[in-house]
Amino acid sequence: MTDVPRSDAVVVFGVTGDLVHKEIFPALQGLVRDEGISVPIVGVARSPWNDEQLIARAKDSLQNHGIYDPAAFAKLAGMLRFVQGDYHAPETFAKICIALQGAKQPLFYMAIPPSVFPEVTEAIALSVCREGARVVIEKPFGRDLDSAKALNRVLHDRFPEDSIFRIDHFLGKEPVQNITYTRFATTMLEPLWNRDYIRAIQITMAEDYGVRNRGRFYEEAGAIRDVIQNHLLQILAVVAMDPPAGGDPDAYRQEKDRLLRAIPPLTPADVVRGQYSGYRSADGVAPDSGVETYAALRLSIDTWRWAGVPVYIRAGKNLGVTCTEVFVEFKPPPRRTFPEEMPRGSSHLRIRISPDIVIAMGLRVKVPGDRMVGNDVELLLTSHAGSQKSPYQRLLSDAMQGQHDLFATEAGVEASWRIVDAILGSTTPLHPYEPGSWGPAEADALMGSDGPWVDPEVGH
Repeated sequence: MTDVPRSDAVVVFGVTGDLVHKEIFPALQGLVRDEGISVPIVGVARSPWNDEQLIARAKDSLQNHGIYDPAAFAKLAGMLRFVQGDYHAPETFAKICIALQGAKQPLFYMAIPPSVFPEVTEAIALSVCREGARVVIEKPFGRDLDSAKALNRVLHDRFPEDSIFRIDHFLGKEPVQNITYTRFATTMLEPLWNRDYIRAIQITMAEDYGVRNRGRFYEEAGAIRDVIQNHLLQILAVVAMDPPAGGDPDAYRQEKDRLLRAIPPLTPADVVRGQYSGYRSADGVAPDSGVETYAALRLSIDTWRWAGVPVYIRAGKNLGVTCTEVFVEFKPPPRRTFPEEMPRGSSHLRIRISPDIVIAMGLRVKVPGDRMVGNDVELLLTSHAGSQKSPYQRLLSDAMQGQHDLFATEAGVEASWRIVDAILGSTTPLHPYEPGSWGPAEADALMGSDGPWVDPEVGH
Protein backbone atom coordinates (compact mmCIF):
# COMPACT_ATOMS: atom_id res chain seq x y z
CA MET A 1 0.00 0.00 0.00
CA THR A 2 1.29 3.46 -0.88
CA ASP A 3 2.38 5.52 2.10
CA VAL A 4 -0.19 8.18 2.94
CA PRO A 5 1.01 11.40 4.62
CA ARG A 6 -0.27 11.98 8.13
CA SER A 7 -2.33 15.09 8.81
CA ASP A 8 -0.12 17.86 10.17
CA ALA A 9 -2.90 19.98 11.72
CA VAL A 10 -6.42 19.58 13.09
CA VAL A 11 -9.26 22.10 12.79
CA VAL A 12 -12.33 21.52 14.97
CA PHE A 13 -15.50 23.37 13.97
CA GLY A 14 -18.03 23.72 16.79
CA VAL A 15 -15.28 23.56 19.41
CA THR A 16 -17.48 25.13 22.12
CA GLY A 17 -20.15 22.41 21.81
CA ASP A 18 -21.04 19.42 24.01
CA LEU A 19 -19.62 16.78 21.67
CA VAL A 20 -16.16 18.36 21.75
CA HIS A 21 -16.36 18.80 25.52
CA LYS A 22 -17.39 15.20 26.14
CA GLU A 23 -15.44 13.33 23.47
CA ILE A 24 -12.97 15.32 21.38
CA PHE A 25 -10.82 16.96 24.05
CA PRO A 26 -10.25 13.58 25.78
CA ALA A 27 -9.44 12.05 22.38
CA LEU A 28 -6.94 14.82 21.59
CA GLN A 29 -5.20 14.42 24.95
CA GLY A 30 -5.02 10.67 24.27
CA LEU A 31 -3.39 11.33 20.89
CA VAL A 32 -0.82 13.58 22.53
CA ARG A 33 -0.11 11.12 25.35
CA ASP A 34 -0.21 7.83 23.43
CA GLU A 35 0.90 8.77 19.92
CA GLY A 36 2.97 11.86 20.53
CA ILE A 37 1.17 14.09 18.04
CA SER A 38 2.45 17.66 18.00
CA VAL A 39 0.51 19.67 15.45
CA PRO A 40 -1.52 22.90 15.45
CA ILE A 41 -5.06 22.28 16.79
CA VAL A 42 -7.39 25.10 15.80
CA GLY A 43 -10.80 25.40 17.44
CA VAL A 44 -13.43 27.36 15.52
CA ALA A 45 -16.77 28.69 16.79
CA ARG A 46 -19.03 31.72 16.65
CA SER A 47 -18.57 32.41 20.39
CA PRO A 48 -16.28 35.38 21.17
CA TRP A 49 -13.62 33.30 22.93
CA ASN A 50 -9.83 33.50 22.96
CA ASP A 51 -7.01 30.97 23.29
CA GLU A 52 -7.09 31.07 27.10
CA GLN A 53 -10.82 30.33 27.23
CA LEU A 54 -10.39 27.42 24.83
CA ILE A 55 -7.59 25.96 26.96
CA ALA A 56 -9.72 26.38 30.10
CA ARG A 57 -12.62 24.59 28.37
CA ALA A 58 -10.33 21.71 27.41
CA LYS A 59 -9.02 21.41 30.98
CA ASP A 60 -12.58 21.44 32.36
CA SER A 61 -13.50 18.65 29.94
CA LEU A 62 -10.64 16.41 31.03
CA GLN A 63 -11.09 17.06 34.74
CA ASN A 64 -14.82 16.31 34.55
CA HIS A 65 -14.10 13.03 32.79
CA GLY A 66 -11.47 12.02 35.33
CA ILE A 67 -8.71 11.59 32.74
CA TYR A 68 -6.74 14.80 33.23
CA ASP A 69 -3.04 14.08 32.61
CA PRO A 70 -1.00 17.18 33.62
CA ALA A 71 1.99 16.40 31.39
CA ALA A 72 -0.08 15.49 28.31
CA PHE A 73 -2.43 18.44 28.86
CA ALA A 74 0.47 20.89 29.06
CA LYS A 75 1.57 19.73 25.60
CA LEU A 76 -2.00 19.85 24.29
CA ALA A 77 -2.54 23.37 25.64
CA GLY A 78 0.52 24.57 23.76
CA MET A 79 -1.02 23.31 20.51
CA LEU A 80 -4.47 24.89 20.92
CA ARG A 81 -5.50 28.01 19.03
CA PHE A 82 -8.94 29.64 18.81
CA VAL A 83 -10.54 31.31 15.79
CA GLN A 84 -13.84 33.16 16.21
CA GLY A 85 -16.12 33.84 13.26
CA ASP A 86 -19.15 32.92 11.19
CA TYR A 87 -18.89 29.72 9.18
CA HIS A 88 -19.98 31.44 5.97
CA ALA A 89 -17.55 34.37 6.22
CA PRO A 90 -14.40 34.15 4.02
CA GLU A 91 -12.42 36.11 6.60
CA THR A 92 -13.02 33.32 9.15
CA PHE A 93 -11.29 30.83 6.89
CA ALA A 94 -8.49 33.27 6.16
CA LYS A 95 -7.83 33.40 9.92
CA ILE A 96 -7.96 29.58 10.11
CA CYS A 97 -5.34 29.27 7.38
CA ILE A 98 -3.05 31.66 9.26
CA ALA A 99 -3.51 29.68 12.48
CA LEU A 100 -2.56 26.46 10.64
CA GLN A 101 1.00 27.76 10.41
CA GLY A 102 1.65 26.49 6.90
CA ALA A 103 0.26 22.95 7.39
CA LYS A 104 0.13 20.96 4.15
CA GLN A 105 -2.30 18.20 5.19
CA PRO A 106 -4.92 19.67 7.55
CA LEU A 107 -7.76 17.59 8.97
CA PHE A 108 -11.07 19.49 9.22
CA TYR A 109 -13.43 17.98 11.81
CA MET A 110 -17.06 19.13 11.77
CA ALA A 111 -18.69 18.86 15.19
CA ILE A 112 -21.53 21.04 13.92
CA PRO A 113 -25.18 20.54 12.90
CA PRO A 114 -25.60 18.76 9.53
CA SER A 115 -27.39 21.81 8.15
CA VAL A 116 -24.08 23.70 8.28
CA PHE A 117 -22.00 20.99 6.54
CA PRO A 118 -22.53 22.33 2.99
CA GLU A 119 -21.48 25.92 3.69
CA VAL A 120 -18.43 24.87 5.72
CA THR A 121 -17.39 22.34 3.07
CA GLU A 122 -17.72 25.03 0.40
CA ALA A 123 -15.72 27.54 2.43
CA ILE A 124 -12.91 25.05 3.09
CA ALA A 125 -12.74 24.25 -0.61
CA LEU A 126 -12.44 27.94 -1.52
CA SER A 127 -9.80 28.69 1.12
CA VAL A 128 -6.04 28.76 0.52
CA CYS A 129 -5.54 25.86 2.97
CA ARG A 130 -7.69 23.45 0.96
CA GLU A 131 -4.75 21.60 -0.63
CA GLY A 132 -4.21 18.19 0.95
CA ALA A 133 -7.22 18.65 3.26
CA ARG A 134 -9.24 15.83 4.77
CA VAL A 135 -12.82 16.37 5.93
CA VAL A 136 -14.40 14.51 8.86
CA ILE A 137 -18.16 14.74 9.31
CA GLU A 138 -20.29 13.46 12.18
CA LYS A 139 -23.45 11.45 11.91
CA PRO A 140 -26.27 11.91 11.10
CA PHE A 141 -25.36 11.82 7.42
CA GLY A 142 -28.67 13.30 6.32
CA ARG A 143 -32.20 12.72 7.62
CA ASP A 144 -33.35 10.28 4.94
CA LEU A 145 -32.14 8.77 1.68
CA ASP A 146 -32.65 11.90 -0.43
CA SER A 147 -30.84 14.21 1.99
CA ALA A 148 -27.98 11.70 2.36
CA LYS A 149 -27.54 11.66 -1.40
CA ALA A 150 -27.63 15.46 -1.50
CA LEU A 151 -24.97 15.67 1.23
CA ASN A 152 -22.74 13.24 -0.65
CA ARG A 153 -23.11 15.33 -3.80
CA VAL A 154 -22.02 18.45 -1.90
CA LEU A 155 -18.98 16.66 -0.49
CA HIS A 156 -17.97 15.18 -3.83
CA ASP A 157 -18.31 18.51 -5.61
CA ARG A 158 -15.32 19.69 -3.58
CA PHE A 159 -13.41 16.65 -2.27
CA PRO A 160 -12.52 13.17 -3.54
CA GLU A 161 -13.97 10.22 -1.63
CA ASP A 162 -10.59 9.27 -0.18
CA SER A 163 -10.45 12.68 1.55
CA ILE A 164 -13.88 12.24 3.22
CA PHE A 165 -14.26 10.49 6.59
CA ARG A 166 -17.78 9.79 7.92
CA ILE A 167 -17.61 9.12 11.66
CA ASP A 168 -19.91 6.61 13.32
CA HIS A 169 -18.17 6.29 16.68
CA PHE A 170 -19.61 2.79 17.25
CA LEU A 171 -17.23 1.51 14.57
CA GLY A 172 -14.30 2.70 16.69
CA LYS A 173 -15.42 0.83 19.80
CA GLU A 174 -13.13 -1.97 20.93
CA PRO A 175 -15.95 -4.55 21.32
CA VAL A 176 -17.25 -3.90 17.80
CA GLN A 177 -13.78 -4.56 16.46
CA ASN A 178 -13.74 -7.64 18.69
CA ILE A 179 -16.74 -9.03 16.79
CA THR A 180 -14.76 -8.85 13.55
CA TYR A 181 -11.69 -10.38 15.13
CA THR A 182 -13.53 -13.21 16.90
CA ARG A 183 -15.43 -14.14 13.74
CA PHE A 184 -12.51 -14.25 11.36
CA ALA A 185 -9.83 -15.50 13.75
CA THR A 186 -11.89 -18.46 14.99
CA THR A 187 -12.12 -21.20 12.37
CA MET A 188 -14.75 -23.26 14.18
CA LEU A 189 -17.35 -20.47 13.89
CA GLU A 190 -17.31 -20.14 10.10
CA PRO A 191 -18.96 -23.52 9.26
CA LEU A 192 -21.79 -22.64 11.69
CA TRP A 193 -22.23 -18.99 10.66
CA ASN A 194 -25.09 -19.44 8.19
CA ARG A 195 -28.75 -20.37 7.73
CA ASP A 196 -28.04 -24.10 8.24
CA TYR A 197 -27.17 -23.62 11.91
CA ILE A 198 -28.41 -20.17 12.99
CA ARG A 199 -32.12 -19.76 13.70
CA ALA A 200 -32.30 -16.01 14.47
CA ILE A 201 -30.26 -12.92 15.36
CA GLN A 202 -31.26 -10.29 17.91
CA ILE A 203 -29.54 -6.96 18.52
CA THR A 204 -30.60 -4.85 21.51
CA MET A 205 -29.50 -1.35 22.47
CA ALA A 206 -31.18 -0.45 25.74
CA GLU A 207 -30.76 2.67 27.89
CA ASP A 208 -32.22 2.94 31.39
CA TYR A 209 -32.58 6.72 31.17
CA GLY A 210 -34.70 9.12 29.15
CA VAL A 211 -33.72 11.94 26.80
CA ARG A 212 -32.35 14.04 29.69
CA ASN A 213 -31.52 17.49 28.28
CA ARG A 214 -31.61 16.36 24.64
CA GLY A 215 -35.34 16.67 24.10
CA ARG A 216 -35.04 19.25 21.34
CA PHE A 217 -32.53 17.07 19.47
CA TYR A 218 -34.62 13.96 19.94
CA GLU A 219 -37.67 15.65 18.47
CA GLU A 220 -35.67 15.98 15.25
CA ALA A 221 -34.32 12.44 15.35
CA GLY A 222 -36.15 9.65 17.20
CA ALA A 223 -34.74 6.19 17.89
CA ILE A 224 -34.61 5.01 14.27
CA ARG A 225 -32.61 7.98 13.00
CA ASP A 226 -30.55 8.33 16.18
CA VAL A 227 -29.13 4.83 16.63
CA ILE A 228 -30.73 2.18 14.38
CA GLN A 229 -30.03 3.54 10.89
CA ASN A 230 -26.37 3.99 11.78
CA HIS A 231 -25.02 2.22 14.90
CA LEU A 232 -27.14 -0.91 14.93
CA LEU A 233 -27.22 -1.55 11.19
CA GLN A 234 -23.44 -1.20 11.21
CA ILE A 235 -23.23 -3.78 14.01
CA LEU A 236 -25.46 -6.11 12.00
CA ALA A 237 -23.17 -5.66 9.00
CA VAL A 238 -20.16 -6.65 11.09
CA VAL A 239 -21.97 -9.68 12.52
CA ALA A 240 -23.27 -10.95 9.16
CA MET A 241 -20.73 -9.83 6.53
CA ASP A 242 -18.63 -12.27 4.53
CA PRO A 243 -14.87 -12.41 5.16
CA PRO A 244 -12.95 -9.64 3.33
CA ALA A 245 -11.28 -11.02 0.23
CA GLY A 246 -7.87 -10.27 -1.26
CA GLY A 247 -5.43 -7.60 -0.22
CA ASP A 248 -7.49 -4.52 -1.09
CA PRO A 249 -7.33 -2.23 1.98
CA ASP A 250 -10.97 -1.29 1.36
CA ALA A 251 -12.21 -4.91 1.21
CA TYR A 252 -13.57 -4.79 4.77
CA ARG A 253 -15.85 -1.84 4.04
CA GLN A 254 -16.89 -3.32 0.69
CA GLU A 255 -18.13 -6.49 2.39
CA LYS A 256 -20.12 -4.51 4.96
CA ASP A 257 -21.70 -2.43 2.20
CA ARG A 258 -22.57 -5.57 0.24
CA LEU A 259 -24.35 -6.97 3.28
CA LEU A 260 -26.36 -3.77 3.82
CA ARG A 261 -27.38 -3.72 0.15
CA ALA A 262 -28.77 -7.26 0.58
CA ILE A 263 -31.29 -6.16 3.25
CA PRO A 264 -34.70 -5.41 1.66
CA PRO A 265 -36.35 -2.08 2.56
CA LEU A 266 -38.57 -2.23 5.63
CA THR A 267 -42.34 -1.87 5.44
CA PRO A 268 -44.69 -0.57 8.15
CA ALA A 269 -45.50 -4.18 9.05
CA ASP A 270 -41.84 -4.67 10.02
CA VAL A 271 -41.68 -1.99 12.72
CA VAL A 272 -43.12 -1.26 16.15
CA ARG A 273 -42.60 2.25 17.52
CA GLY A 274 -43.04 3.25 21.16
CA GLN A 275 -42.81 6.31 23.39
CA TYR A 276 -42.19 6.17 27.13
CA SER A 277 -44.68 7.80 29.49
CA GLY A 278 -43.39 11.22 30.50
CA TYR A 279 -41.39 11.93 27.35
CA ARG A 280 -43.73 14.72 26.28
CA SER A 281 -43.02 16.67 29.48
CA ALA A 282 -39.27 16.85 28.78
CA ASP A 283 -37.75 20.21 27.83
CA GLY A 284 -37.88 20.86 24.10
CA VAL A 285 -40.48 18.15 23.42
CA ALA A 286 -43.84 18.95 21.83
CA PRO A 287 -46.86 18.21 24.05
CA ASP A 288 -48.35 16.10 21.25
CA SER A 289 -45.05 14.61 20.04
CA GLY A 290 -45.24 11.61 17.70
CA VAL A 291 -41.51 10.85 17.95
CA GLU A 292 -40.49 7.34 18.95
CA THR A 293 -38.17 6.73 21.91
CA TYR A 294 -38.29 2.99 21.15
CA ALA A 295 -38.31 1.02 17.94
CA ALA A 296 -38.24 -2.69 17.14
CA LEU A 297 -37.58 -3.89 13.59
CA ARG A 298 -37.82 -7.21 11.77
CA LEU A 299 -35.34 -7.60 8.91
CA SER A 300 -34.11 -10.23 6.50
CA ILE A 301 -30.89 -10.62 4.53
CA ASP A 302 -31.30 -11.71 0.93
CA THR A 303 -28.15 -13.82 0.50
CA TRP A 304 -27.45 -17.55 0.32
CA ARG A 305 -25.72 -17.42 3.71
CA TRP A 306 -28.65 -15.80 5.53
CA ALA A 307 -31.78 -16.67 3.51
CA GLY A 308 -34.63 -17.44 5.92
CA VAL A 309 -32.82 -16.24 9.07
CA PRO A 310 -34.90 -13.52 10.79
CA VAL A 311 -33.08 -10.54 12.28
CA TYR A 312 -34.62 -8.45 15.05
CA ILE A 313 -33.25 -5.09 16.16
CA ARG A 314 -34.60 -2.96 19.00
CA ALA A 315 -33.45 0.22 20.66
CA GLY A 316 -35.06 2.37 23.30
CA LYS A 317 -34.76 4.78 26.18
CA ASN A 318 -36.03 4.27 29.73
CA LEU A 319 -35.79 0.48 29.45
CA GLY A 320 -34.77 -2.04 32.09
CA VAL A 321 -30.98 -1.67 31.86
CA THR A 322 -28.30 0.13 29.90
CA CYS A 323 -26.74 -2.46 27.64
CA THR A 324 -25.96 -3.17 23.99
CA GLU A 325 -25.55 -6.76 22.89
CA VAL A 326 -25.91 -9.23 20.04
CA PHE A 327 -27.63 -12.59 20.61
CA VAL A 328 -27.10 -15.23 17.93
CA GLU A 329 -29.42 -18.20 18.45
CA PHE A 330 -28.45 -21.55 16.96
CA LYS A 331 -31.00 -24.07 15.75
CA PRO A 332 -32.02 -26.96 18.02
CA PRO A 333 -31.07 -30.54 17.14
CA PRO A 334 -33.07 -31.90 14.17
CA ARG A 335 -34.85 -34.51 16.32
CA ARG A 336 -35.53 -35.19 19.98
CA THR A 337 -33.02 -37.64 21.46
CA PHE A 338 -33.91 -37.23 25.14
CA PRO A 339 -37.34 -37.12 26.89
CA GLU A 340 -37.47 -33.38 27.42
CA GLU A 341 -38.55 -30.26 25.59
CA MET A 342 -35.48 -28.29 24.52
CA PRO A 343 -35.83 -24.62 25.56
CA ARG A 344 -35.52 -21.99 22.85
CA GLY A 345 -32.12 -20.34 22.79
CA SER A 346 -30.21 -23.03 24.67
CA SER A 347 -27.46 -22.90 22.06
CA HIS A 348 -26.32 -19.36 21.41
CA LEU A 349 -23.46 -16.89 21.14
CA ARG A 350 -23.83 -13.71 23.17
CA ILE A 351 -21.66 -10.68 22.32
CA ARG A 352 -21.99 -7.71 24.67
CA ILE A 353 -20.72 -4.37 23.42
CA SER A 354 -21.48 -2.20 26.46
CA PRO A 355 -21.28 -1.38 29.32
CA ASP A 356 -18.71 -4.18 29.57
CA ILE A 357 -17.29 -6.54 26.96
CA VAL A 358 -18.60 -10.11 27.08
CA ILE A 359 -18.44 -13.03 24.69
CA ALA A 360 -20.27 -16.14 25.93
CA MET A 361 -21.45 -19.44 24.47
CA GLY A 362 -24.74 -21.04 25.52
CA LEU A 363 -24.80 -24.85 25.86
CA ARG A 364 -27.08 -27.57 27.21
CA VAL A 365 -25.51 -29.94 29.79
CA LYS A 366 -26.85 -32.93 31.72
CA VAL A 367 -28.12 -32.46 35.26
CA PRO A 368 -26.44 -34.91 37.69
CA GLY A 369 -28.60 -37.96 38.40
CA ASP A 370 -30.22 -40.91 36.69
CA ARG A 371 -32.50 -38.99 34.36
CA MET A 372 -31.30 -37.86 30.92
CA VAL A 373 -32.37 -34.25 31.32
CA GLY A 374 -30.36 -31.10 30.99
CA ASN A 375 -29.88 -27.55 32.07
CA ASP A 376 -28.84 -24.46 30.16
CA VAL A 377 -25.39 -23.07 31.00
CA GLU A 378 -23.39 -20.23 29.54
CA LEU A 379 -19.67 -20.62 29.02
CA LEU A 380 -17.99 -17.26 29.55
CA LEU A 381 -15.28 -16.92 26.91
CA THR A 382 -14.17 -13.42 27.86
CA SER A 383 -15.39 -10.65 30.13
CA HIS A 384 -13.68 -7.39 30.94
CA ALA A 385 -14.31 -3.69 31.32
CA GLY A 386 -14.58 -1.45 28.30
CA SER A 387 -11.44 -0.19 26.60
CA GLN A 388 -9.70 2.83 28.12
CA LYS A 389 -8.99 4.07 24.61
CA SER A 390 -11.96 6.07 23.41
CA PRO A 391 -13.46 5.33 19.99
CA TYR A 392 -12.94 8.98 19.04
CA GLN A 393 -9.22 8.73 19.77
CA ARG A 394 -8.95 5.66 17.53
CA LEU A 395 -11.01 7.26 14.76
CA LEU A 396 -9.24 10.62 14.81
CA SER A 397 -5.90 8.82 14.70
CA ASP A 398 -7.02 6.77 11.69
CA ALA A 399 -8.37 9.85 9.90
CA MET A 400 -5.08 11.66 10.45
CA GLN A 401 -3.30 8.69 8.89
CA GLY A 402 -5.74 8.48 5.97
CA GLN A 403 -7.05 5.04 7.02
CA HIS A 404 -10.71 4.50 6.10
CA ASP A 405 -11.45 1.01 7.48
CA LEU A 406 -13.53 2.19 10.47
CA PHE A 407 -15.43 4.92 8.63
CA ALA A 408 -18.74 4.63 6.78
CA THR A 409 -18.72 4.81 2.99
CA GLU A 410 -21.02 6.78 0.71
CA ALA A 411 -22.54 3.49 -0.50
CA GLY A 412 -22.99 2.16 3.04
CA VAL A 413 -24.69 5.32 4.29
CA GLU A 414 -27.13 5.34 1.39
CA ALA A 415 -27.80 1.58 1.75
CA SER A 416 -28.67 2.08 5.43
CA TRP A 417 -31.07 4.93 4.65
CA ARG A 418 -32.67 2.84 1.89
CA ILE A 419 -33.50 0.14 4.47
CA VAL A 420 -35.37 2.48 6.85
CA ASP A 421 -36.57 5.22 4.49
CA ALA A 422 -40.17 3.99 4.19
CA ILE A 423 -40.71 3.76 7.97
CA LEU A 424 -39.37 7.16 9.05
CA GLY A 425 -41.63 9.64 10.79
CA SER A 426 -45.21 8.90 11.78
CA THR A 427 -45.83 6.19 9.18
CA THR A 428 -46.71 3.63 11.88
CA PRO A 429 -48.66 3.75 15.17
CA LEU A 430 -46.95 4.97 18.33
CA HIS A 431 -47.43 2.74 21.39
CA PRO A 432 -46.93 3.93 24.99
CA TYR A 433 -44.71 2.05 27.44
CA GLU A 434 -43.74 2.53 31.05
CA PRO A 435 -40.22 3.59 32.11
CA GLY A 436 -38.25 0.61 33.40
CA SER A 437 -40.13 -1.86 31.17
CA TRP A 438 -38.86 -3.51 27.99
CA GLY A 439 -40.98 -1.42 25.67
CA PRO A 440 -44.52 -1.85 24.30
CA ALA A 441 -46.11 -5.31 24.23
CA GLU A 442 -46.60 -4.95 20.48
CA ALA A 443 -42.86 -5.58 20.06
CA ASP A 444 -43.39 -9.13 21.35
CA ALA A 445 -46.12 -9.66 18.77
CA LEU A 446 -43.71 -8.48 16.05
CA MET A 447 -41.52 -11.52 16.78
CA GLY A 448 -44.38 -14.02 16.74
CA SER A 449 -43.05 -17.59 16.78
CA ASP A 450 -39.48 -16.29 16.52
CA GLY A 451 -39.71 -14.93 20.06
CA PRO A 452 -39.20 -14.20 22.77
CA TRP A 453 -36.84 -11.28 22.97
CA VAL A 454 -33.75 -12.05 25.03
CA ASP A 455 -33.46 -9.29 27.58
CA PRO A 456 -29.86 -8.40 28.49
CA GLU A 457 -28.88 -8.82 32.11
CA VAL A 458 -26.00 -6.59 33.17
CA GLY A 459 -23.64 -8.62 35.30
CA HIS A 460 -24.81 -11.85 33.66
